[in-house]
Amino acid sequence: MPTDNPVMDLLRFATVGSVDDGKSTLIGRLLVDTRQLFDDQLEAVAHASVNRGVGDLDLSFVTDGLRAEREQGITIDVAYRYAATPTRKFIIADCPGHVQYTRNMATGASTADLALVVVDATAGLKEQTRRHVCIAALLGVRRVIVAANKMDLAEWARDPYDEIVADVTQLAAQLDIEAPLVVPVSALHGDYVVEPSDAAPWYEGPSVLGALEAAPAGGWAGEGMVGSRLPVQWVLRHPTGKRTYAGMVDGAALSPGDEVMLLPEGIRTTVRRVATADGDLAVAPVGRCVDVDLADDTPAGRGDMLAGAPLPEVTDRIVATVCWFGEEPLTTGQRFRVKHTTRSTVGFIEHVDSVVDVNNLTLVDGDSLEANDIGIVTITTADPLVVDPYRSNRITGSFVLVDERTNATLAGAMVGTPGFARH
Repeated sequence: MPTDNPVMDLLRFATVGSVDDGKSTLIGRLLVDTRQLFDDQLEAVAHASVNRGVGDLDLSFVTDGLRAEREQGITIDVAYRYAATPTRKFIIADCPGHVQYTRNMATGASTADLALVVVDATAGLKEQTRRHVCIAALLGVRRVIVAANKMDLAEWARDPYDEIVADVTQLAAQLDIEAPLVVPVSALHGDYVVEPSDAAPWYEGPSVLGALEAAPAGGWAGEGMVGSRLPVQWVLRHPTGKRTYAGMVDGAALSPGDEVMLLPEGIRTTVRRVATADGDLAVAPVGRCVDVDLADDTPAGRGDMLAGAPLPEVTDRIVATVCWFGEEPLTTGQRFRVKHTTRSTVGFIEHVDSVVDVNNLTLVDGDSLEANDIGIVTITTADPLVVDPYRSNRITGSFVLVDERTNATLAGAMVGTPGFARH
């Protein structure tokens, strides 16, 4: 599906689900059967497989790149792999399934267009899988493909498949995401991963690869949801004394002649020129890094934002959905470094409102968040932030909370609430 926009031609997807459901094996099979690996990579996987005594070729080692992962037989960090077919390019994030690595899973899903959810057909939908899908949905992933894996162990019976379809369809409806396509697969043997198979004559849909090639892309950058946004990353000072402003375009395309507002200062101006190292652009698409020349002199600096209509909100008090990854609980009054786009400021937890129950997707009253909890909090910041609702723009609608002492990232936050009912 070639397109004029490289953002749309590139599909970013995250593989999520519970531990031991076969995520890494599925991605390994996808890469091997589409011939994405070099001979030396296959030899390294074979060597690791022999060392672990798991046979000639354990496909899960294709993405388990860290030595500790191969030695322990688990996925710890997000493994990014790149693939291409005649119709599309892919960035694949293989996310860990263990509860203690939930923060890594959230990182992998944060820029994904789609979640490839792997479910063990012999075990059904697990709590950690529900947590992963919930986090992915809160992070703005609106499309899901479900791989009902290990169907060979279920003897390709239809009942386990139908049960997974019913469970994930109900979950998607609760999360207000598109009804998922469920593909019966055997990652171990390759059925329905790249090519169709006759193992399940009752299934008439595409393979996993066929579904990925047909899926829409580009939603991570907020294209079409809001006006143009350019968080100022760098101020370029020219020998003539002129200043121009560098950053990445998101939200909507940016062109010479566009009226923009410098925020939070509230100064109106016009884009005079949009340039790259290769020359001027008539249109700067979403995802393009550019240098912008404005018609007026402004005091813009790193952390400011150039925005087209409709304008974002400028505020120092934000109600947000937070995924908490710290070992100690998140409570009222705690102080953090808040990093939002290119701006960094001090923030305080004004109030912890509620906790998300991932099993029934309701809000439960609570005054703290434990490790891997998702909750609703109110945060005040020392300096105003320029934000959009996360559902409208995943870049300007998100921020992270950083420990000022250790520089550890303790939470990912999305502007707004998920709209779940209160229990």
